[in-house]
Amino acid sequence: MSLDWRALHPGERVVVRRRRDDEPAPGEPRLTDVLGEVLRCDDDGLTVRTRGGDVDVPGADVVLAKRVPPPPPRRPR
Repeated sequence: MSLDWRALHPGERVVVRRRRDDEPAPGEPRLTDVLGEVLRCDDDGLTVRTRGGDVDVPGADVVLAKRVPPPPPRRPR
């Protein structure tokens, strides 16, 4: 279920579908997903900590946001 991204709180794990901030090449998607933990959420947008680093998402670029469960435990090697 999608929700208003302004209702998110730091510490929650989320997935945010956003408009790309670059011009996609022909055949590439216009949207991308950001999965991780909310660090900041205010009227300007949000910052999400992903495995690859912190991602700032301007509020105008958010298409959909939802809370997701914690990741499954890592398997031993």
